[in-house]
Amino acid sequence: MMRVVRAADRRSWTIRSRISWTKPALADQFEHDMAGGYVSGIALLGVLVVMVLFVVVWKPGNVVIPSWFSLLFLLVLLLIPLVWAMQRPWIITASTPQSGGRDEEYWEGIVRGMVPAREEAYHIAEDLASKGVPDDVRGPLQRRPPPGSYRES
Repeated sequence: MMRVVRAADRRSWTIRSRISWTKPALADQFEHDMAGGYVSGIALLGVLVVMVLFVVVWKPGNVVIPSWFSLLFLLVLLLIPLVWAMQRPWIITASTPQSGGRDEEYWEGIVRGMVPAREEAYHIAEDLASKGVPDDVRGPLQRRPPPGSYRES
């Protein structure tokens, strides 16, 4: 999601939010990423495959599985990856270009979950429009150097 906001000091800010697939989970979260990158997604897919094989293949031949149980099992199989994806960390950035003798500003923060990330982006836009600063003390944003300002050596 991307939104452009005119701040109280008449600067134009760009607010972006995107899902982070590479940030590891925090220790107090229900999921536990084993490494950065897509390893956690592949591990979750492997667990789902093992669950299906366990329930479908490893049953006695004379057991009849009712249709409502099959639908319930399918719902659980679809719900687990959906909840996992919805609770991923989202990276929210607020930045402004260098203009009018002012330096470029770049703020970044991490919010857990899609709905809280949307709410936080809305609060950031409100703070910019009313105060001219993208974050107050309650928010996750922290001021950082702009991404292009790092020197590679």
